[in-house]
Amino acid sequence: MSKPFWLSVATVGFVAALCGPMGRAQAAEAAVGEAKATALPGVDAPQPPDDGKLNIIVFGAHPDDSEIRAGGTARLWADLGHHVHFVSTTNGDIGHWQYAGPELARRRFQEVTEAAKILGVTTSVLDIHDGELMPTLENRRIITRYIRRWKAHIVIAHRTNDYHPDHRYTGVLVQDSAYMVTVPFFCPEVPYLHDNPVFLSSYDQFQRPNPFRADIVVAIDPVIDAKIKALMTMESQFVEGGANGYARPALDDAAKEARRKAGAEAFRRRFAAIADRHRDKLIELYGEEAGRKVQYAEAFEICEYGRQPKADDLRKLFPFVGPSK
Repeated sequence: MSKPFWLSVATVGFVAALCGPMGRAQAAEAAVGEAKATALPGVDAPQPPDDGKLNIIVFGAHPDDSEIRAGGTARLWADLGHHVHFVSTTNGDIGHWQYAGPELARRRFQEVTEAAKILGVTTSVLDIHDGELMPTLENRRIITRYIRRWKAHIVIAHRTNDYHPDHRYTGVLVQDSAYMVTVPFFCPEVPYLHDNPVFLSSYDQFQRPNPFRADIVVAIDPVIDAKIKALMTMESQFVEGGANGYARPALDDAAKEARRKAGAEAFRRRFAAIADRHRDKLIELYGEEAGRKVQYAEAFEICEYGRQPKADDLRKLFPFVGPSK
């Protein structure tokens, strides 16, 4: 079983803070001793500055899911000075057809770090093995701590009906935290949230037991190039071929470049299809003329857990959605 993220060497200070005055040195020693061999950098639960801006946290199951599902909207928030943090709930260490383990986990962390720079966000990767995320109490506490420490106004994650167990259980863990983030004596070492965030599910096409409902559709035309650039930094996934296990021929430079171009165009078609599929919602939100012109979009469903936003709330949370002023 994977160790929890807070036994990672990068989080010794956080562990010590949670333990209180007694036992901090012992906690630090245990964390370092446990984590030396396999710790990923960047897995601490960070805190945003207290500057009155929005705080948004996005949970994806693997190091590429948050970027795919919310990268454009994240860049729009970031361009307005709001604070967005991406969390991969597994380290992606079996997400390649040819090799696996710590080397791949480190590579995928480097890829999401580069993507984060392009999107203007920060990023964390939990040191939980790819394919092995479980909806445990331990992991519920991890997710709850992340949401609290980010002082989130908006939390985004997968829906719970999805083809991949890591996706499903990421959704379950976030939903399980949707109430607990406001309960003072659950994880009392991290201050609870007085105001429950708005919880959103990212877009998918699964139909059972219920299809995705597009409550918010965001036009990402102004940032589509940045989003595609960020995604195509993830060459382990979108150039070399990802996790599914069959041998592929070695790629020379020309073949890699061809795959980069093909991957970029495939993503453009994917986000264009979201805009076309939810054209009526775009027209409702942006107005007839502007809504019909949108080429690329991301979509989100409001979770029935957490705060239920009114129309005025949504305009504040998504200030870039609506008719141009």
